Amino acid sequence: MENWRNLYHHKIMGADQALKLIKSGDRVVIGHACGEPQTLVEAMVKRAPELRDVEIVHMVAMGQAKYAQPGMEASFRHNALFVGSSTRKAVEEGRADYTPCFFSEVPRLFRNKLLPVDVALLQITPPDQDGFCSYGVSVDYTQPAAESATTVICQMNSNLPVTGGAKIHLDHIHAIVEQDQPLLELKPPQIGEVERKIGEHVASLIPDGATLQLGIGAIPDAVLLFLGDKKNLGIHSEMFSDGVVFLAESGVITNRKKTINNGKFIATFLMGTQKLYDFVNHNPDVEMRSVDYVNDPYIVGQHDQMISINSAIQVDLMGQVNAEMIGSKQFSGIGGQVDFVRGASRSVGGKSIIALPSTAANGKISRITVELDRRAAVSTSRNDVHVVVTEFGIAELRGKTLRERARALIAIAHPDFRAILSEQAGI
Repeated sequence: MENWRNLYHHKIMGADQALKLIKSGDRVVIGHACGEPQTLVEAMVKRAPELRDVEIVHMVAMGQAKYAQPGMEASFRHNALFVGSSTRKAVEEGRADYTPCFFSEVPRLFRNKLLPVDVALLQITPPDQDGFCSYGVSVDYTQPAAESATTVICQMNSNLPVTGGAKIHLDHIHAIVEQDQPLLELKPPQIGEVERKIGEHVASLIPDGATLQLGIGAIPDAVLLFLGDKKNLGIHSEMFSDGVVFLAESGVITNRKKTINNGKFIATFLMGTQKLYDFVNHNPDVEMRSVDYVNDPYIVGQHDQMISINSAIQVDLMGQVNAEMIGSKQFSGIGGQVDFVRGASRSVGGKSIIALPSTAANGKISRITVELDRRAAVSTSRNDVHVVVTEFGIAELRGKTLRERARALIAIAHPDFRAILSEQAGI
């Protein structure tokens, strides 16, 4: 025990000193989402005048992403695995790049050296009595990046909740910056009448004893509002947020019927407020694992009654889903949608649900379309989709012909667009 304590003190340094370990030309992977080590990222950006051609690999960037701002091009090139509000403009203007990849396969990019990692920047808790630190709210690709990196630099933050599951030992860390800091938070979204109706429809498809995967945003949170009368639900999800806490505390989510990892909340990252972080802190029922386990369709499919709930930008009349592009512009990314759609397909009694409002742009554009936008990607194929839900109802697509699918999807389109969709489809 004494060895790691001596080692620990030799690795502690200031942020400016630690970030000098980054060299021009390095590939740097930053811890994901609300697990972003803000102090380290800020210190790295301060070094911009002396760095050249550093590639920044990041997925959901919840911080300011200053490395992707105009004027940083010579120092940093952002490689986005998911495009968010702080990085979208850089990708759109060609100052950053987007790499398509299923979330479950990101660790393989690092481990197989398709994207070799020079430096990993991550956030960890103080060590336990054996020298192990928790990754807190972000294990996902953060753990595989740390295990693959030549150099590991950590911000040790005592505000980070200690979660069960994956841990990192101080032996594997090269530099430690002790800096307590409030965590990045994801505030609860506004839930309007449209989202409430969608949530009510989706909740009607969830049986007692089901295991749930929830995406991010107003629709998953709206679904949770209508689950209060369900029994023994479980969570196996790439992420969950504040909405799950109330259902857990009220006894609706018990994880008792889960076929594997019985009794456990399984997730790969967490995004929410302090309410969520307090719930998971030292909670023996919460287990965080890397994304190549949590999102693996083979693992997901071992749950009976696995229900995946994801959103989309548009769905065409064949059932093809675009969840990531507006026209030719990369708006977000595929994330774990297909991982869980395919896992739910393997599940006994499983079901994958794509839920979306029927219109965009204040009702001027139908999200149910004859065909997807020109140059938009197909995120989830027509062969994978089970059920599509809007505020106007539920369209079950499995086992239906293309003509039957078109009719079912037009029936849940906004009434203002049903006639033109029927005319365009020739039915």
